[in-house]
Amino acid sequence: MPLVAVSVFKGRSPEQKHALLEAVHEALVSAFGIPEPDRNIRLNEYAPGEWLLPPGKTERYTLVEIHAFAGRSPEAKGALYARVVSNLGALGVEPSDIFVIVVEQPRENWGIRGGQRADLVDLGYKVKV
Repeated sequence: MPLVAVSVFKGRSPEQKHALLEAVHEALVSAFGIPEPDRNIRLNEYAPGEWLLPPGKTERYTLVEIHAFAGRSPEAKGALYARVVSNLGALGVEPSDIFVIVVEQPRENWGIRGGQRADLVDLGYKVKV
């Protein structure tokens, strides 16, 4: 049950925004094996002047920040990064304009399903992939 924030510059249509979010979600389902309906993804939009970018980045720059339970293998994370880049590339975002970060936290740091500690909940899927 990753929590995801996708940050972009303003100017995309509602359909383009939805496609960005779906592209990131599909990568999580594919690489991390989370259930399809398990989604918590938000879009942050910035006007010019509200976000200082690294040199060489364009107005299509896309930052994907993923907070997830600890335990995914380096291979699963690599598959996630590759899938995000592939999916966003299909939407016209160049690989050089994509930055993905995974922040892992122990399950006991998450209160889910009515405030239960996540390490005491049967998630219905494996975290150690």
